[in-house]
Amino acid sequence: MESFVIDKEFVDEFIELLELKSDEELASMLERLYPADIAEIFDHLELEQAVYTTSLLESDKKVEVLAELEPEVRVKFFDGFSHEYIATEFIQNMDSDDAVDVLSVLGTTEAEQIISHLPNKEDSLYLTRLLRYPEDTAGGLMAGELIKVNINWNVSQCTEEIRKQAEEVTRVYTVYVVDDSDILLGWVSLKKIILAKASTPISEIFDSNIKYANVNAEGEDIASVMQKYDLIALPIVDSLNRLLGRVTIDDVVDLIREEADKDYQMLSGISKVVEQKDKVWVLSKARLPWLIIGLFGGIMSSVVIGQFDGQLQENVQLALFMPLIMAMAGNIGVQSSSIIVQGLANNTISNDSVWSKLAKELTVALINGLVCSALLLGYGLLVGKSNGIMSTVSVALFAVILLAAIIGTIVPLILDKLKIDPALATGPFITTSNDLLGLFLYFVIGKMLM
Repeated sequence: MESFVIDKEFVDEFIELLELKSDEELASMLERLYPADIAEIFDHLELEQAVYTTSLLESDKKVEVLAELEPEVRVKFFDGFSHEYIATEFIQNMDSDDAVDVLSVLGTTEAEQIISHLPNKEDSLYLTRLLRYPEDTAGGLMAGELIKVNINWNVSQCTEEIRKQAEEVTRVYTVYVVDDSDILLGWVSLKKIILAKASTPISEIFDSNIKYANVNAEGEDIASVMQKYDLIALPIVDSLNRLLGRVTIDDVVDLIREEADKDYQMLSGISKVVEQKDKVWVLSKARLPWLIIGLFGGIMSSVVIGQFDGQLQENVQLALFMPLIMAMAGNIGVQSSSIIVQGLANNTISNDSVWSKLAKELTVALINGLVCSALLLGYGLLVGKSNGIMSTVSVALFAVILLAAIIGTIVPLILDKLKIDPALATGPFITTSNDLLGLFLYFVIGKMLM
């Protein structure tokens, strides 16, 4: 299938064909497009045009396009259909995890009204349960479609059951082994089933060594386990170890991307995940909190400078190095905090390793501080600056680098202990606090030495 660039010219041509009701040409065009491309076109269509375009799509492709739509576009799109149509034409033909993702943009009441129109009441009850799990937990990520066999069966019985179950499962990664109460006991590969004799009991060829997660586990923990053990799918169980569903790698990749976007925006001083297409007020509201903190930090910096006004008048050259001290404090703090936040995100920092991590960051800061201070002192002597001023600034820079590294290391760890996203410790928070403390330390050392 050929990939298209969805530019303004293409969209205009598509809309023109819609107005002319050129169904054959439109159907031919849609057949060549990927669902993601069609979803991109939907961003530019009116509701009536989107509904009409949907009528030209094959059933499977229609479902894939819906899953690709942006949440706000999906909400508007649903307004063009009845609850029954959404249930029977879309939700019924989707994997349960995708169906929950699609419905989660609606209110709980409306989502449950749609689910009530599903012909299979068992599916309705299952989706209703899934909707009640937070979206960033294992329950919110898992799909109920999987292949499972009973520990008491032989290979022949399992093969027959796999054929039946596979009709409802898009991708078969693993066959899970359970007992009569649905307790997860292990797994067996398709290769072993194919190679074994028909009369071989599953109990003789299954593997009891299996990784799994509780339904209430955090999504980030699920991602870490799957990444660490290189898993394509992870079974999810309840508190009694009963098999409920599985989380697949595609859902984890989406979660990792969303978390990366969120952390990157926090690093940039944006308090929640936003997109360029969001309304102006939404964008402003996400950025303002950290700008206000930065503004407050700037005001406090001016207060600190005011407290040492007399010292600046006596040694005017101290003012020349204020931007350098503030910049170095902010940079060192962000570097240290970024390393710690990354370690916390990857679960590579445990209680045992906190002190060793702190010691390592301090050692790095010690080396960096000595090198930067020596370079600054060398520069001052080279250009003929006052020995007293340059010695003071170099000592202050060394102290500021150590302080910034300590703050950058400790703050993310404290936030993590308080169950606050440690990504908050990067960006404007660390930069502003280190600017302020670094400036204060600079003047205190300057006063002591001069």
